[in-house]
Amino acid sequence: MAFDVHKIRTDFPILHREVNGHPLVYLDNAATSQKPQQVIDSIVDYYSNYNANIHRGVHSLSQEATNAYEAARKKIQLHFNSKHNHEILFTSGTTHGINLVANGFSSLLKSGDEIIVSAMEHHSNIVPWQMLCEHTGAVLKVIPMNEEGTLILSAYDKLLSQKTKLVFVNHISNALGTINPIKTIIEKAHAFGAAVLIDGAQSCSHIKPDLQELDVDFYVTSAHKMCGPTGVGILYGKEVWLNKLPPYQGGGEMIKEVTFEKTTYAELPHKFEAGTPNICGGIAFGAAIDYLNTIGFDAIEAYEKELLNYATQQLLAIEGLKIYGTGSAKTSVISFNIEGIHPYDIGTIVDKLGIAVRTGHHCAQPIMDFYKIPGTVRASFAFYNTMEEVDKLVEAVTKAKKMLT
Repeated sequence: MAFDVHKIRTDFPILHREVNGHPLVYLDNAATSQKPQQVIDSIVDYYSNYNANIHRGVHSLSQEATNAYEAARKKIQLHFNSKHNHEILFTSGTTHGINLVANGFSSLLKSGDEIIVSAMEHHSNIVPWQMLCEHTGAVLKVIPMNEEGTLILSAYDKLLSQKTKLVFVNHISNALGTINPIKTIIEKAHAFGAAVLIDGAQSCSHIKPDLQELDVDFYVTSAHKMCGPTGVGILYGKEVWLNKLPPYQGGGEMIKEVTFEKTTYAELPHKFEAGTPNICGGIAFGAAIDYLNTIGFDAIEAYEKELLNYATQQLLAIEGLKIYGTGSAKTSVISFNIEGIHPYDIGTIVDKLGIAVRTGHHCAQPIMDFYKIPGTVRASFAFYNTMEEVDKLVEAVTKAKKMLT
């Protein structure tokens, strides 16, 4: 199918509204993506026609809901190419998945063990590991980054040792757009027997990771950045690791047998899925996967690269504008500041012109500390954005600069 951005935009109802009297230009896709009508329809269909709890009921509605929910899990397995369907665990999102793994390793680590994160992580991939270290006595080490916003792999080599038990790196930086060399990072960690978790929250809307090819131990992502709903995501874990980890929560569904003397746990994936899940969210996640694959990730990646290159060129023509994250491997995120102007002020003015960007430290405060800045203006593009919207952004930022200097 030929890539037609204007036809694609007709699938997204919100893109046709106005904000502050101007047509909406939505450039905050790294925070959450917009939802196509096909995903919205799947949500309405569930609640209108077969809303019921799953896995437990013998009645028809329950069976229909169960089948749809498990079909979504299968779609996700095939999309990410995990070896087994039961290696895909539904979660409330990326943060939930990371905390599930961190909680599990609290019983596996001991004082003096070492875990490694990178300098460009989201807070969700820093704080749980700090809490884990406080609980176990393990030591947290950090892969440094350079001025381009890329990781220094020579320093990573020096951090690895027989004490290294876990390595955690994001696939793509939410603050900079840097695509990290995760295949190399995984291979180097495995050479020391360490497990690896990759935070894929920012990557899965842009590229299609092959989990078996990567040989990653854990991979987490959220539906809401992939044109799906909020409140649902997945944790992929290799079967061998998921069998080692204890359950994260206790409750219904995750048990095999309960007595007051002892409880035994269900097989994967139900061992980690206590309670009534976000049934509708899981089904809609499957619908979002279908939608994205209809467009095709090769087409998405190629088009977003064009957007990134054009936006980078046009923004750099503004005097005093500096972009953070200038490595060669990058996706469609531009973090920038204008000399002498606070990013919040720019964001406020462009919003008045109908343009949605994000300002602040983007839950990546260590990156901002590295650059010695309070934050950035972040414009993050999706496959439904247009070159004309880039022009509107550049015009708005230029206007903001004139007003603020």
